[in-house]
Amino acid sequence: MDLLKPLIALLAIVNPIGVVPFFIHFTRHLDDRQRRHTIRVSSFTAFVVISVSALAGLQVIEFFGISLASFQVGGGTLLLISALQMLNAQPAETRKEDVSEGEQKADAGASIAVVPLTIPLLTGPATISTMVIYADHARHWWQLAALVGYGVVVGLATFIAFSAAGRIARLLGQTGINVMTRLMGLILAALAVEIMAEGLTKLFPVLASHLAR
Repeated sequence: MDLLKPLIALLAIVNPIGVVPFFIHFTRHLDDRQRRHTIRVSSFTAFVVISVSALAGLQVIEFFGISLASFQVGGGTLLLISALQMLNAQPAETRKEDVSEGEQKADAGASIAVVPLTIPLLTGPATISTMVIYADHARHWWQLAALVGYGVVVGLATFIAFSAAGRIARLLGQTGINVMTRLMGLILAALAVEIMAEGLTKLFPVLASHLAR
């Protein structure tokens, strides 16, 4: 298993800097203590989603009788859609409904740390699909442990980005954040095509024979 690709894919999909504007908007009415609690819960939830997906995702798709090749094509398509959103300077998993829900919950004083801030703005179907696909490539326990470790990295990146949200917003501005989001989207698009191609060659071996010529 290429240990670098899962980390690159995760950081591109989650892209905590791209979610900073939403974090600032949703937490504008919170005091410092509430904001710190939101940051801790969001960071830990992102770690849990990634870890559980890596450790149990394969068992779930096997339970439903889904072949990994089909899952790779479907997951790769989902990643490509997310990449196209990012190329339009939108977070990978963002929908207008999720943003509206976050605004309503924030205005009502409800917690937005888990939904929608972490799920799906930070970690959603594209993140879960990525972890399941790369977990299948793991051949040793330490490779699975590395995937869980990447969950720790993403959790820490989320914690740092949200803790420094004000400084990041002032330093980069909306334009800088949009540029970074588009760059991550371009990287994610390339990884998505690679995952789809691998799944298609498993489903249709004739494609592999033609590519080998």
